[in-house]
Amino acid sequence: MTKNIMIVGVGGQGTLLASRILGKALIGAGFDVKVSEVHGMSQRGGSVVTYVKYGEKVQSPIVDKGCADIILAFEELEAYRAVSYIKKGGRMIVNTQQINPMPVITGAAKYPENICDKLNDLCDNVTTVNAAELAEEAGSLKAVNVVLIGVMATSTDIPYEHWINTIKNTVPPKFVELNIKAFDLGYNLNK
Repeated sequence: MTKNIMIVGVGGQGTLLASRILGKALIGAGFDVKVSEVHGMSQRGGSVVTYVKYGEKVQSPIVDKGCADIILAFEELEAYRAVSYIKKGGRMIVNTQQINPMPVITGAAKYPENICDKLNDLCDNVTTVNAAELAEEAGSLKAVNVVLIGVMATSTDIPYEHWINTIKNTVPPKFVELNIKAFDLGYNLNK
């Protein structure tokens, strides 16, 4: 059976490193994995979407609407934009950070209010996380992505030690300890 994960965020949030860690962990666990990255204006804070499909044999990397088992959202508005992709019974993990898109910055639009409440109305299983606070506790705001991977890891069958080894083999050596701490803070969030 194929599983579908979407990682959504804004350029500069570390979504691509998160997808690299996820992909390596899944491959290392013996799955066939397909990853497709869709970049918006990522250098200017635009939307970034990564599709990750894994299973015994995966044909296509694209995740269709209503088919995502997990949506890992690095920002509230990006979560709201992606909600139509979650399948019934799927899990949304939402970082409570809000990054104003260009129309809000220029005053042409307002950032929507109460997004997490709306997501809870639209989806059965929403986990909200103040990942920035946990990343700072780990030692760097840049570790938001690994905090969120830690939260998501609890929804997979991949053992904890496998995740830790993947982090050790993916991030530069000087950042390994910080990223393991960030992962642990996310992994143990609801325990």
